[in-house]
Amino acid sequence: MSSPQSIGRFAPSPSGPLHFGSLLAAIASFMQAKHKGGKWLVRIEDIDPPREVSGASATILKQLEQHGLWWDDDVVYQSNQVGHYFEILNYLEGQYLTYNCSCTRQRLISLKGIYDAKCHGQNLSSENTSVRLSISDSIKATGMANDRIKFYDLIMGDYAQSLIETLGDFILRRRDGLISYQLAVVIDDHLQGITEIIRGFDLIDSTPRQILLQQCLGYKIPVYAHIPLAMNSLGQKLSKQHHARQLPQNKEQEQLWLALNWLQQQPPTELRACSVDDIIKWGITHWDISKIPCTTTGISAPKSFYTA
Repeated sequence: MSSPQSIGRFAPSPSGPLHFGSLLAAIASFMQAKHKGGKWLVRIEDIDPPREVSGASATILKQLEQHGLWWDDDVVYQSNQVGHYFEILNYLEGQYLTYNCSCTRQRLISLKGIYDAKCHGQNLSSENTSVRLSISDSIKATGMANDRIKFYDLIMGDYAQSLIETLGDFILRRRDGLISYQLAVVIDDHLQGITEIIRGFDLIDSTPRQILLQQCLGYKIPVYAHIPLAMNSLGQKLSKQHHARQLPQNKEQEQLWLALNWLQQQPPTELRACSVDDIIKWGITHWDISKIPCTTTGISAPKSFYTA
């Protein structure tokens, strides 16, 4: 019997061009899917307008093409999915798994990141409130033993998190009316049939929340793998905020080789002089996710990719 097709994805936010850190996530997800003979999809997560940069979506897609990372099927834009997100949110509300929250930003800051369910059971209006998922009600509805979510990460190994102790009931719709990342990504991964999610370690603590939502919605849980973060000389994650440089054009071969080398795939030195297509073919053939180091502290990026 043939096994189900592997479907991976890369889902950047259009907050700026790709840098070396985001290229690593793109390459790792691409190679994992293609090595298994599967599909690789691209989704633009553009439902947070205050963080978006005009033209960034087109730039990101062009950068992927220039690096030989061609996607299967049409690009999905989350901004086109908003109506469906609200349908699912209404479904969760109908299952009595959510509630409205009127807590101020000042109060939330005082809680130091762990929400205390103050608004649960108050039946507040939807006016000027956010919507939170009730962890306790979700546990009862899904028949889970407790709030401790466990999963096996292909790179980091066993991971577990008590949602109540570390987070509390979390937001599905913000006070400003925007759908949260956590809900949108779960819905889209389901709709696109994603079977494996390869992404950066900075998102590993989002995974238990997403697994809980998948349980509430009856969705199949994908396989997860979180690659280490690329760090600058100050020990900071490569990001726009930490002065990560945009990937320069006409250096795609060098950047692909450096990324494969950083991911511990041991590309031969002579591959650096080959074409983008040849490097991609080598990467697909020789890809081995087990070679990626299991480290939570990150790995230094080549200095050329950031400003100290």
